[in-house]
Amino acid sequence: MADLFTLANLANLGVLIFLQAVLGFDNLLYISIESRRAPLEDQAKVRKYGILIAVALRVVLLFVMMQLIEALQAPFFTINWPGVLEGSFNFSVIVFLFGGAFIMYTAVKEISHLLAIEHIENPVEEKKGRSAASVIAMIVVMNLIFSFDSVLSALAITDVFPVLAIAILISGVAMMLLADSVAEFIKKNRMYEVLGLFVLLIVGIVLLGEGGHEGHLKLFGYAVHPLDKTTFYFSIAVLFIVQAIQSRFQKKLAHQRMVEVDD
Repeated sequence: MADLFTLANLANLGVLIFLQAVLGFDNLLYISIESRRAPLEDQAKVRKYGILIAVALRVVLLFVMMQLIEALQAPFFTINWPGVLEGSFNFSVIVFLFGGAFIMYTAVKEISHLLAIEHIENPVEEKKGRSAASVIAMIVVMNLIFSFDSVLSALAITDVFPVLAIAILISGVAMMLLADSVAEFIKKNRMYEVLGLFVLLIVGIVLLGEGGHEGHLKLFGYAVHPLDKTTFYFSIAVLFIVQAIQSRFQKKLAHQRMVEVDD
């Protein structure tokens, strides 16, 4: 036990907590948006149980990956269609590609729903929601897909299971504490829901790039390259800053118009 609390492990734990917080941001956005599909009275419970189950399964996923890391890296099959599609597909590649495609599909579908005429004319009436259990199941599945990238990144820092597990548990507690606040903020500021969906769309592209790079995929002779994580998070930060400035500017214009009408 004394070996666990070494300076190196404590330093790695700090880095891992920061890493989990950064990589968990898009996950938290997804949970906040997806939970709104559940009945209103169950939404807080859906977020709580969805995160609890997902965090527990994330620890299990970590343990399994540490035991089977070499087996998971072996390709299940390869495709060699010169000039069209080339690459090898192992477990991680399939998870990244499937997860990225599904997240992009979800984001595009929700954006289309927000722009639908019936939604604009009746903004209070939402489409028929799903049961709390089905929403929790979807949150858990997508959380695991989001987690796969963070677990692989964490394993590159350390292979000490207790340190990795503690970082995951701390990030899970943080998500539980912030989930309701983020969901309430998005509910009160609907323009950020659109922004959140576009963030998820970009996350899907990032996952596709990661999968393509991991599998050395070539599409029509061009290699698939991953999007640099620093560029990704910088772009997201810029999007939120622009949205915040635009929101304040719109409020200022609205106030100015009211003053002009009163005059």
